Amino acid sequence: MEAKTELKQATFGSGCFWCSQAIFLRLDGVEKVVSGYSGGRVENPTYEQVCTGTTGHAESIQITYDPSRVSFDHLIEVFWKMHDPTTQDRQGNDIGTQYRSVIFYHDAEQKNLAESYKMQLEDEHIWNRPIVTEIVPFTRFWPAESYHQDYYEHNPSQSYCNFVITPKIEKFEKIFRDRVKNR
Repeated sequence: MEAKTELKQATFGSGCFWCSQAIFLRLDGVEKVVSGYSGGRVENPTYEQVCTGTTGHAESIQITYDPSRVSFDHLIEVFWKMHDPTTQDRQGNDIGTQYRSVIFYHDAEQKNLAESYKMQLEDEHIWNRPIVTEIVPFTRFWPAESYHQDYYEHNPSQSYCNFVITPKIEKFEKIFRDRVKNR
């Protein structure tokens, strides 16, 4: 009998969780992606509370992945390439601390890999501005309300999905075509 690989988790904030969830759901080896909130000081926050920018939470996604099929290195490569890590508390038109770029590491290995990748990107001067992505310990993840889960999949013709998320998915599928799930 073949031993089943133990699934792992990664937690990222890279702007709107609708965008991030839609992208990572398409990555081979990813079993589940949940939109939610992490990094704040309010227990079980609501979307309305997080939107005020006063709870300290970032809109985040929690990824459950199979490390025998996709490594944490590959996850952070997608993370770094699919958003702008140089804008403080902002992604596109989404502005506020809840949209900050952040990696919530779950263990020392994730921390070391994230810091190493960030340093490599800084050394390569890919962007004209410094990387502002936070790399902080994971403490707690609060799932967002049900209407935020799989938002793009349920609302593909909504204007935000058409103008913001669809182009990001197309970019992801072009850059990472060899890692896209067979759907």
